[in-house]
Amino acid sequence: MPLPAINPTKTNAWKALEAHFQELKDKQMQDVFSNEPTRAGRFKIEWKDFYVDYSKNRITDKTISLLLNLAEEVGLKEAINQQFSGKPINQTEGRAVLHTALRDLNNLKPEVASTLQKMKGFSEEILSGKHKGFSGKPITDVVNIGIGGSHLGPEMVTDALQYYRNHLNIHFIANIDGDDVKEILKKLNPETTLFIVVSKSFTTQETIVNATVVRDWFLKTTVEENIQSHFVAVSANIQGAIDFGISEDNIFPMWDWVGGRFSLWSSVGLSICCAVGYHNFEAILKGASEMDGHFKNEEFDKNIPIVLALLSIWYNNFFKVESEAVVAYSQYLNKLVPYLQQAIMESNGKNIDRNGDKIDYQTGTIVWGNVGSNSQHAYFQLLHQGTKLIPTDFIGFSKPLQGNFKNHNILMANYLAQTEALWEGTYNKEVENPFKFFEGNKPTNSILIKKLTPNSLGKLIAMYEHKLFVQGIIWNIFSYDQWGVELGKTVAKGTLSSIENKNASEIKNSSTQNLIKKLLDS
Repeated sequence: MPLPAINPTKTNAWKALEAHFQELKDKQMQDVFSNEPTRAGRFKIEWKDFYVDYSKNRITDKTISLLLNLAEEVGLKEAINQQFSGKPINQTEGRAVLHTALRDLNNLKPEVASTLQKMKGFSEEILSGKHKGFSGKPITDVVNIGIGGSHLGPEMVTDALQYYRNHLNIHFIANIDGDDVKEILKKLNPETTLFIVVSKSFTTQETIVNATVVRDWFLKTTVEENIQSHFVAVSANIQGAIDFGISEDNIFPMWDWVGGRFSLWSSVGLSICCAVGYHNFEAILKGASEMDGHFKNEEFDKNIPIVLALLSIWYNNFFKVESEAVVAYSQYLNKLVPYLQQAIMESNGKNIDRNGDKIDYQTGTIVWGNVGSNSQHAYFQLLHQGTKLIPTDFIGFSKPLQGNFKNHNILMANYLAQTEALWEGTYNKEVENPFKFFEGNKPTNSILIKKLTPNSLGKLIAMYEHKLFVQGIIWNIFSYDQWGVELGKTVAKGTLSSIENKNASEIKNSSTQNLIKKLLDS
């Protein structure tokens, strides 16, 4: 059975939301907390170690009720059940979408269970020093070679879990920029470095070119047979990896029912296992699985991903807000936003609906941000006094990992103060200097988590995965294909040929022709 394919703008709830929006669009709502003593208690969700306060939003009880009606009308419950049951909801590619099955530790597919055991055994051999390099020395450095989902997820997680890191040095090669590859290789000793080549197809241009550069560098020091003790692959193309020189025993499988941007839960997470140990990787899976259960089973009005998605729909489609910010008050999460940018914008950057029709409403929010409190000294000026309305998620943790409560208290004071200042502004206060006027009425969600652990990080990532899924269902788009990514790759083959052949006339576009000529003349 295909996913429901309902144009949201044709539903009764959408029309009611349009009328409701006219009532609220110009209303200054800062006094809601004094007028509604129970508001903060009503607009919150407490679940395990998560506390989500969404009371500082331009909403009323009626707004939430109408948004919930919208979710019902577009068949969200049915869509959730279809995803978890393994139906091929990625219809344009004919695939199921089952990254959740990678972390269902109580009901693992046999192929997933065996792969996890292989990851566990391999990473423990690396960490214990049992796996030796070609000269008999233990591995000290691990390099993940991938791009997109094969890079952003593992890098973000290993960065976020620095506190839990072991003695291994972890590096990431993704960009085809040869200068960057060279800079990383400068830091490495071929005798003690393990390379993980991550590519589902084992044909991804950037990854295979970079892996070849690395292999050539490695072979300057030793012979080809030693590739087998220093290179492993994560791929569905076993023969391709073998042809590269990798032992079949060192190839970790991938499956077509896992999209790249949701693959960190799979063998793509091998570098995570090496960085923080398999037990912590399993804790990440468990946390994500707990969020899966919450999303699948909780009532919509108490369901964190669903409520966050509905609020995003409210601003994007009714206030015509195009972007939303994510600000994490932890330096450990400095790679979270680039990860979310791929997950969200690659998934929902679509303009054709599930019926194959051109869409005439907004989809795909632009996601941006950085860590607090750094960002307060940068783009927060625009959030506070700019002309654009930008809803913002504030992510914070009750406890610091290193035990420095003096700094942490200041950090969290800013976390709390910024959401209040964005909401209150200088409302009902006399401001003689117009340059010090703050309009306020700026919406935020406060996501307060007890502590940054592997488990809570797994929950947080899964929360945003489910949020983007809900958005896609409501917008009536396919969130799990990525045809827009493929077009640029196809065109690049032609421009590469023109550059290598030093023949700009191969290109039809006159602007590109001129640019190639300039490039070749330089």
